[in-house]
Amino acid sequence: MITGKNYIGNQLSAIGSKTYTTFNPKLNIENKHTFFEASKEEIEKAVVLASEAFEVFRKVSGAKKAEFLNAIADEILALDDLLIETYRSETGLPEGRAKGERGRTIGQLRTFADLVAEGSWVEASIDTADLDRSPIPKQDIRKMLVPLGPVVVFGASNFPLAYSTAGGDTAAAFAAGCPVIVKSHPMHAGTGELVSAAIIKAATKTGMPNGVFSNLNSSGIEVGVQLVEHPAVKAVGFTGSIRGGRALFDLASKRPEPIPVFAEMGSINPVVLLPEATITKGVDLAKTYAKSITLGAGQFCTNPGLLIGIKGEALTNFITTLSEEIVKIEPSCMLHPNIIGNFERNKTNALQQSGLSVTAELDSDVAVNYARQTVTTVEGKTFLENTTLHQEVFGPFSMVVQCQDIEQLETIINTLEGQLTGTIIAENEEALQYNTVIDALQNRVGRIIFNGVPTGVEVCPSMLHGGPYPASTDSRFTAVGIHSIKRWVRPFSYQSWPNNLLPDELKNENPLGISRLVNGKHTDSKI
Repeated sequence: MITGKNYIGNQLSAIGSKTYTTFNPKLNIENKHTFFEASKEEIEKAVVLASEAFEVFRKVSGAKKAEFLNAIADEILALDDLLIETYRSETGLPEGRAKGERGRTIGQLRTFADLVAEGSWVEASIDTADLDRSPIPKQDIRKMLVPLGPVVVFGASNFPLAYSTAGGDTAAAFAAGCPVIVKSHPMHAGTGELVSAAIIKAATKTGMPNGVFSNLNSSGIEVGVQLVEHPAVKAVGFTGSIRGGRALFDLASKRPEPIPVFAEMGSINPVVLLPEATITKGVDLAKTYAKSITLGAGQFCTNPGLLIGIKGEALTNFITTLSEEIVKIEPSCMLHPNIIGNFERNKTNALQQSGLSVTAELDSDVAVNYARQTVTTVEGKTFLENTTLHQEVFGPFSMVVQCQDIEQLETIINTLEGQLTGTIIAENEEALQYNTVIDALQNRVGRIIFNGVPTGVEVCPSMLHGGPYPASTDSRFTAVGIHSIKRWVRPFSYQSWPNNLLPDELKNENPLGISRLVNGKHTDSKI
């Protein structure tokens, strides 16, 4: 049941006077539920509850946290059709996408449950004492990862489940031992409330402290600003625009006690077409990339917005095929009138730049809030001289840059901002020949793909979803996979502590049976 209220811990609350609704972009109508924006009092109470909950939750065992995470997954599944229908009404996305994203969300929760149940993720490191060492005795030093404290997570517009209320940021924070306050995304507040109810039920069933989770509604930026500035908040997770992520980063940096903001932001995900592969693979790849560019109406953070190749017949054939194929694809509904409005404005701004040519744009009539996919091309020299052409157009839009030679191509790569992904289209021997191009691309991205498409982010330990700024605010961390837990923890050392006073992870007996680094060697044995 959707009430439109905020979850302040395990209590529903609606004392604020500001309200708003969500929107069905496919039907082009407002949805029926009214949502109450969180007041200053509700924000304060949520943060106080989270701080109190942290004193308990930080000491909850891995086994109990795993029980909590699995219970959240079970409760989300129990929402069944109500969740799917609400998701679709707030996004315009098809049933298959909704169920697929729900499956990914469930998978993330259960993966983190497995991680904390096993326990070795804390990276326990033990250097035992040698008090007879000369000239200076060696003290007993033991280190492990400990949670930071209450975390604020901002829901993402383009992934209402996997990157929002119970998405990867929240799952990782819970696994680390951090209470979470979600600033719900206004475009899918109903979906967010349903998932919030599932989290609260799971917390109650598994005995988690009240305040381990809160969900706050907001139609604008005010609630988010107050949360980031609150002294009891210790970290922030964000998925969205460069403008939004940078604003939060700046706010957090200006606090008397600065805190980390882990923001995953914009990316045009450059694709480099090396000459020989463009000849041998170009036509087939053009068909593949037409689908990738339009996937989900281009509303994926890994959408290939930039294709770079060497000017010539092969690249011309690639552009021709891409242009022919992309207009055959049925247009898709975008997430919200604001989203398609931004798409049209950014696309128009790009098309107004001197030297840019349109090679394909759907010219048939489309329904309201449906996007017309577009392919453009530009000379390498023009691209280098105009950084406006380097900016993301969020939606089904891509630009092919035609370089004079490989030197110009490499120069372009070196001038790009940081990106989530980069792709190399090459024959094997060709990749060896152009290793400096690959090195240049590696320096600008967080993940590099060989002869594939960047769309699709596998949730696994080896995935790096992040990259040099502005792809993310800290390229050392991933927003996807079990290692994303490292954003919500800090290393902490104990020196010369009695064994019985140490946490189980660091005791001589190793009661949890985890893998530890003991005097420089990995082992799960007792000391």
